[in-house]
Amino acid sequence: MNATLITGASTGIGEEFARQLARRGDNLVLVARSADRLTALANELGRAHNIHAHSIPLDLTQDNAPQQLFEETARRNLDITLLINNAGFGSLGAFTAFPFERDREMIELNITSLVALTHLYIRPMQARGAGAIINVASTAAFQAVPYMATYAATKAFVLSFSEALAEETRAQGVRVMALCPGATETNFFAAAKGERPPMRVVETPEAVVRTALRALERGQSSVISGWTNFFVAQTTRFVPRAIVARIAGRAMRASYGANKNSV
Repeated sequence: MNATLITGASTGIGEEFARQLARRGDNLVLVARSADRLTALANELGRAHNIHAHSIPLDLTQDNAPQQLFEETARRNLDITLLINNAGFGSLGAFTAFPFERDREMIELNITSLVALTHLYIRPMQARGAGAIINVASTAAFQAVPYMATYAATKAFVLSFSEALAEETRAQGVRVMALCPGATETNFFAAAKGERPPMRVVETPEAVVRTALRALERGQSSVISGWTNFFVAQTTRFVPRAIVARIAGRAMRASYGANKNSV
């Protein structure tokens, strides 16, 4: 059975991917740590759209979790034709305010598990000569972001990795794309223990997912969601990187305050 696999599927952009893809008739494999939310969403979408919606509760930061997921989908005879690597998190505050374990978990989820799942599922896609992967990056991928240093660096990796892989696999019938949303109405900032920066334009998950699916159909290797985000990201091409980082640092300090470095 063909299916779309979505990580981080219980809330936010991941949940919205599930809802829009269910409406178009895709069978789904939903992955997240929250078993109750995941099961409820799978049951709701399965009944509403007459699809098969599988829920697999899993913490992708754990050792061998991507391999376990791959083996579980194989056991259920599911051919993953679209992989959406959406799971990820960030932290807001000074780099030294957090223990290394926090950064390690961020790197494990935002980079290591994403690369592992891509490696596992892209080979069957290549063998079939068809398939697609959406890796969720961020507009933070285009510049250094003080007070979100590790998060922005992980998303820069995701963008570069995805664009390179898109070129490698283009002739094999496999599409790879990086989705770069800006600030979005999700629980990201709550999970990062901070408030949303007030100067940013905020998009809805619905708009972000619509942009992603249209861009994937057009064969793009990356897409920035929202025209404001697009123009802001493009300015980094014309301004020295040190100046961009300084401006971003001032904006973050103004938003969170020097006394909030321990968030």
